[in-house]
This record gives sequence, structure tokens and C-alpha cells, in this order.
Amino acid sequence: MNKFRPLILAVTVVIAGLLAYGLWTRPSAESAEAEGFSAARAVKDIEVMSREHHSVAHPQERAEVREYLIGRLEGLGADTISLYKYDSLVGPENKHVVYTFDAVNILAEFSPLTPSQDQTYLLFVAHYDSRYSQPMPKDTVWSYGAADDGYGVSTILETVAQALKYRQDWKQGIKVLFTDAEEVGMMGMKAAWAHDRQIFDNVGFMINIEARGPWGPALLFETCPGNEKVMDLYAKSARYPFTYSLTTVVYNFMPNFTDFTIVKDEIPGMNFSTIVDVNHYHTDLDNFSNISEKSIQHYGAQIVPITKEYLTNEMYADKDYFKAEKDTVNFTIPVLGLFNFSKGMYKVVNVIVFVLFLLALAFDGVRGRLSASKVFKSSLAVLGLGVGMLVLGELVAYLSAVICGAKFKLFGVMHGVTFDNIAMIVSTVLMTAACVFVYLRGRGAAVRKTSGSMRANAASNAVAKYAASKLYGTLALMFILSAVLLFTLGENLMFFIPLAFGTAALILYRITSLKVWLLAAIALILLHALSFLYALAMALTIGAFGAVAMLAFFDIMVIVPMADMYLLANKK
Repeated sequence: MNKFRPLILAVTVVIAGLLAYGLWTRPSAESAEAEGFSAARAVKDIEVMSREHHSVAHPQERAEVREYLIGRLEGLGADTISLYKYDSLVGPENKHVVYTFDAVNILAEFSPLTPSQDQTYLLFVAHYDSRYSQPMPKDTVWSYGAADDGYGVSTILETVAQALKYRQDWKQGIKVLFTDAEEVGMMGMKAAWAHDRQIFDNVGFMINIEARGPWGPALLFETCPGNEKVMDLYAKSARYPFTYSLTTVVYNFMPNFTDFTIVKDEIPGMNFSTIVDVNHYHTDLDNFSNISEKSIQHYGAQIVPITKEYLTNEMYADKDYFKAEKDTVNFTIPVLGLFNFSKGMYKVVNVIVFVLFLLALAFDGVRGRLSASKVFKSSLAVLGLGVGMLVLGELVAYLSAVICGAKFKLFGVMHGVTFDNIAMIVSTVLMTAACVFVYLRGRGAAVRKTSGSMRANAASNAVAKYAASKLYGTLALMFILSAVLLFTLGENLMFFIPLAFGTAALILYRITSLKVWLLAAIALILLHALSFLYALAMALTIGAFGAVAMLAFFDIMVIVPMADMYLLANKK
């Protein structure tokens, strides 16, 4: 069995990587003949909308898109379609250019066949204007709005078409709000909220759909404050869920806003977006040739069942049903799915893992498998090297910006680095290779210190102790960082998940002597790390690669010694 372990380990790593990046864990695009949500049908709307630039600086083209959408809503059989016009709005200054424009929001209503007196509604929101001029390092470009926000508009139209098939079962109705001038400071939504609040009458729930790039999974990246019941709906209904409550926290610190920002404190809801990649966001590369049907299908896989549950369940007839005081901690792991905890329960789970880790650490220490001083030194070394990786990651970002003539932003969203994804991938691979090399050198030094007639056995024991000290050193650091973040920020999944899987594997391995637990932990940590770090890197861009590199390094320093323990000859 020992001779097959390297192959088994390699296959496990490859499969975990493929699953983390969406193979079998996200839906395939459906054809135009499909009975359910079809990305192919949604694409037809995007093709029309994205033929020309239609920003606030293109009133005629924007009017043509507006007329097309009115026609589509009429074709779906909207009960009413209303236009809300706002004259002479002034957008924010953009490189000394100030746009003055008229904005027109489109509101369509679809009520149940037998509406009640105080009918409650689900509000869909997306904007139909494209990005105005965007200065880039070498030129000024204009977006065609194929993804941003053709994805949002087309997904809503296709979702409504699906919902109308069971309209006889509706208990709640639908409002569709296509806003104008979102790209210039959410001016359309701000005007509606300030002057036409009746648009939002009896709205109990809102789904806003955006696109920060044309590719990748559709991420539920933001929810309203007090999201406990909102996340219950998502957990119960969404297929192929993809979300992290941490992204809501991070998004609050980013200089990005959507229409949902204006109303989220008053109207409970969800905010979805793709996040790959920033160089196709707000540029001329956001065009029809770069759209992804698979990404569009992922929106539908989540939003369509949520819509059906909301429309057909009498429980949501109370307009204030989703308003709550408490937030949840949630995250997804490919294959395993969505984990959704109340904050109290999440703390309990953390404390249980903390206690188990300390017990495992104490047990292996008593059994002579660990040296407290070596574990402590390993923790300090991993922390120091992690900080070093952070610095090196930002250096990679800086050099990339210099090469491309882009503006470097420390831990900020950076545009114009044309090879940003390649730079991050190559740097991470080189970092992984360097970690393995350094680990093996230390391992070899530990073996060379052994002597005597039982050299082979002593060498095996030395390797086992070396691997255990390195593994426990990293887990001990993650234990401390998890505890600090848990009781300050309330979010610690980037450290807690490797700690939890690593601790569980060590305990089960010691109890059963089965190394398959180590292999399982490696697979699960990779599923989490590759998926989460990918989302983090795409959202924050290469400007924050230092933080991504540091977190990746910590995960590597759990996986490498655990893999060594798995490959080691059958001795505990």
C-alpha cells in the first residue's frame, strides 16, 4: 500500500483542485430548448443590450435599450409598466469630466392571479446603463455593459419567465426595477428612493444582481444587516450555493457600491455578482464576445429556486418577515455545500475545536511525539515567513503594475495589469515549491541527526516528530489567530477551517491508525482554500495579493507536513 500513496495523494490534490474551481460543483449552461432557466435564452437579451455603448454619455443608445426592455416586459405580460424620469442629474466628476443627464427607471409589476389587499412583493433590481468612460494606462475606454449589467437584466427576465409558469400558485407578487445611471453613483436608485418611495411599497424582499467581470461563479457577496432569515431562505432553496459572510464584512471596507447599498438597511435582501476578472470590468472588454453562459446559469441555479420558495410560501406574506436582529456566519465548501451558523452556535463550534486541538496537542506531547519548544519555534517561524509572503506578494503586485504602467494600490483594487491572474498563479506555485523544498531540507537535517544500529527506525521516528512539530506549529498559530478574529471580528474561516479539519484528522488518525483521515483532511482543506482564496484574489485583485499569498502559505504549511505523515511508512 505504501508505494501507491504518492499516486493517491497526487490524484486527490488534482481532483480537489478541479472540484474547487467548479467541475461538477457548478451547473452547466442550459440550451435554449431547456424547460428550466436557460442561459442560452438570457444571452439573447444581452446580445441586444450590448450592441452599442449605452452609458449616461450615450442618451440615444440608452433610450434604445430602455425601449427594448419595455417591450420584453410587455411580452412577459406585466400588469403595469411605469417610467420614472429624473431630469438634469449631475454625476460625479470623472477625470475633470462631469456628466449631466436625464435618468429613467423602469418599474414593472406582476401580481398573483388573485392579489390580496396588502399584497407583498419580491423586488428584482438590476441597472441597464453601461459604464461611462474609464481611463486606463494606455487609453480611455467605454464598456458595452454585456456583463455589467447585462447579466443582471437578462437573469431577471429569464427568472420572471420561469416564475410565470406557476403563477397560479403565487402568494406574493414580483416587482422588477431596472434602474438607470447606476454607474454614476447609483443616481437612478437614489432618485427613486428620495422622490418615489411608493416604488418600494409592500416590498418584503429584494434581489439585486450585478457583475464585476464576465466569468467565474455567481457569488452571493452581500446580504442585509440582520440576515438570519434571509440566509435561512438561501440555505433552504439555492442550488449550487456560493457565499461567504466574510465577503459582506470585506465589502463594507471596499470603495464599491451597488443599488442595494441605498436600500439594504430598510429592505432585506441579497446581492449577487460574478467577480472575474477586473480587467474586463468597466472596460471595452465587457462585450458580448466575452460573456460566459456557465456564469449566467449559476445565477439562475441559485435565484430561480429562491424566487419560487418566496412567491409560493404564505409564510412570506408578512412584509416584515425577513427583518431580524441577528446575523449568521456562513460559508461554502465545494462538494460539502453551505454551512450556515448563528453567531452563538459558530462560537460554540469554535470552542469545541479549540478544546479538541489543545487535547490533541497535550496527548501527543505526553506520548513524546512533540517537543513544546519545537512547536513554539515552528509557530514563530510560520508567522514570520507568513509576513514575509505578504511583503513578497505586494512586491509582485508592485512590479506587475510597473511593467504594465498601471497605478499601484497597496491592498487596493488594481486595473490595467493584463497578466494579473498569471502572475498570482505562478507566484503561488513557486511559493508552494519553495515551501516543499525548505521543508524537505529541514526534514533531511532531522534524519541526519539520527544514529545507531536501528538507524532506519530512528530515522522514521525523526521524520514523524519533525512532521508533527511543523504541523502542530502551524495549527497552533491558526488556533491563536482564529481565537483573536472570532472574538473581535466574528469571522475567522480562513484559519478556523484548516484548524478544524487538521485537528479532526490528527485525532481520528491517533485513535484508528488509519491514514485515510489525513488524506481526507488534505482534500477538504484544499477544497476550501482553493475556492476561498480564488474568490478573495479575484475580488481584491492583484493589489491585495500579499494577503492572499500569506493565507495560502499558512494552508500550505498545514498540508505539506500532513502529506508527509500520510506518505510515511506505517508507523504512528
